Amino acid sequence: MKLLTNLADDELLRMMACRNEEAFTVLYQRRHGAVYRFALQMSGSPSVAEEVTQEVFMVLLHEGSGYDSGRGTLASYLYGVARRLAWRRMAQDRTHVRIEEGEQDGRTPEQLIARSEVESALARDQAVKSLRRAILALPAGYREAVVLCDLHELSYADAARALGCAVGTVRSRLHRARALLSERLAAKRSNSSGCLV
Repeated sequence: MKLLTNLADDELLRMMACRNEEAFTVLYQRRHGAVYRFALQMSGSPSVAEEVTQEVFMVLLHEGSGYDSGRGTLASYLYGVARRLAWRRMAQDRTHVRIEEGEQDGRTPEQLIARSEVESALARDQAVKSLRRAILALPAGYREAVVLCDLHELSYADAARALGCAVGTVRSRLHRARALLSERLAAKRSNSSGCLV
């Protein structure tokens, strides 16, 4: 299996077409984490993300011939499949589950680290949670652009392939999404600072 890990995605796909299970395993290990994170960031639901990830790799296993390397990378193909499956699943559920808040193990933060470090960590955690909520609240097209380009660091071209639109559309959506996020986060900061007595 070590030799297979050095192969490119396209070569592994060719081996998969010849029923090589190890090639599928290597591709799964290489790509499942990113697909899961994408589905989670799009849906806000760990259970939806798990199901979508499983379905994406079932599609790859059974319909891998649908991937055309001339049209883009395997990553953009997998994101495109995940996108369609996630939206289908969310439309069926019509409910969105929030990303779970972290639970503490019973120890107070003061027992773990100094008070100033705790306050800094709490502020960072709160900022991350606010950003997650703001991303989940974006309109679908804007959310997809932010998740693919900013969180998964896809190029505009690869994001466009995954979304099935023009590169200019991705840039436009990303620009507008960043502006909306900036406005919403600034409003949240001003609201929370205005509440202090």
